Amino acid sequence: MKLVQDFNTFLNDTVNLNSTRFDQLESSIEAIKTAVRGLDWKPSIVGFAAQGSWAHKTIIKPLPGDPFDADLLVYVKPVAGWEAKDYINELYAEMGKLGLYKDKIRRYSHCITIEYAGERKIDVAPCVRERLQTGIWEVCNRDTNLFEKSNPLDYTGWLIERNNICGNNNFRKATRLLKYLRDIKTNFTCPSFLLTTLLGKHVYATDKGAAGFVDVPTTLKTLIDRLDDWLQANPSKPTVRNPMLFQEIQSTAWDDTKYSNFRSKINLYRGWIDDAYDETDREESIGKWQRVFGEDFAVREAAEKAGKVSEAALSAVRGSPVLAGVADLVALVKKIGRAALPSGFDRLPHMRRPRWRSTEGSRLTVNVGAQLWTSRYGQLVRPLASLAPTQPGYWVRFNASNNLGLPFPETYKVEWRVTNTDEIARRANALRGDYYRSDEPGIRWEQLSYRGVHMVEAFLIRKVDDRFLGKSDPFYVVIE
Repeated sequence: MKLVQDFNTFLNDTVNLNSTRFDQLESSIEAIKTAVRGLDWKPSIVGFAAQGSWAHKTIIKPLPGDPFDADLLVYVKPVAGWEAKDYINELYAEMGKLGLYKDKIRRYSHCITIEYAGERKIDVAPCVRERLQTGIWEVCNRDTNLFEKSNPLDYTGWLIERNNICGNNNFRKATRLLKYLRDIKTNFTCPSFLLTTLLGKHVYATDKGAAGFVDVPTTLKTLIDRLDDWLQANPSKPTVRNPMLFQEIQSTAWDDTKYSNFRSKINLYRGWIDDAYDETDREESIGKWQRVFGEDFAVREAAEKAGKVSEAALSAVRGSPVLAGVADLVALVKKIGRAALPSGFDRLPHMRRPRWRSTEGSRLTVNVGAQLWTSRYGQLVRPLASLAPTQPGYWVRFNASNNLGLPFPETYKVEWRVTNTDEIARRANALRGDYYRSDEPGIRWEQLSYRGVHMVEAFLIRKVDDRFLGKSDPFYVVIE
């Protein structure tokens, strides 16, 4: 499902740079402009311009603990006798004389960077106008002491055109979403300028008004499908050029290994996005979108669904005599067993969907058994059956086995999806639903804490290629 409203909420609450930080950025940049204008710095300043994600309006909120950054170009007239390195070195020296900035500035190849206590960073890069030729602008590389042609305004204009073709800022929003995906997964490398170019190259003039860009999730699907098709058609690292400056090869940010990994991960996430988009069940679609973007996607709706399983179960049997003396799902399970579980109970949206690639062919059988213990590695109390009520405070030792009741060989690993439900766990912020490693091969220990009906499932993974081979049925833990 498209879940357009959930995407809008996710962008506003989680992905987009919030207004407070944006105002701080704007204020800092205006202060920097004033400071640079007042420096005893030889170049005559022509003006300033935003560059990068700030200029392209694809800047996103950083992950916790990380700063966000912006790029500011300072356009200047050439200084007779100056080399490329002088523009940066002299700017760094003069800014260092100002008490407000002397402890905040760093010097890099193409810019000076002003850091604000880990909260934000602003790169200030000199750009020299018409040093040798009319209409040519150059940035300065301090490391090589060379001037490099640049056309940031044309590139920004090209991206504005891509965004206008898509309509409703959907290109910018989809770009932010994929940058967020990159940042939370941390398992592929693609700098923002290169990612933005790759996406922009897959928007065509004929797309104006096309159904593939009607809303944010549809635009996201269209762009990642096109990008993946292009990547799969290019098994070796291709040359990706700045569309507005032919000699600038942006793909030098990759080596062959990084490109191959990027190609593989985009193919994986394309499959997840297509799966979530095509899913017709709302709760299942939320769960699949969470597999892509993490638990912050539709987080309130997912938590509400998990916290209200008792309400759903009681509503399903309203008017029936079995409701006499029944207050929640635990009591209903004790009366009528598995039939008490509401529809969709074993695929609640907060349960993380499998993240491993599946193997071709049939799945292997995975069974789960359980024992009740006084404590972890304490005394065995008794075997525990699925849906058998038990008291909090005990520990359960779960074990995974094959169709013969035997442990799996060392060439496999078992990961466990542990899911809590109902209001008590929700209030304790303990709904879980994520995957956990085995404590020892094929074994998982869990302590019983919250009244409710909870689930434990075993997922069998082949170690050599991290392929998903099979999963158990849910083992239902009923805590009174």
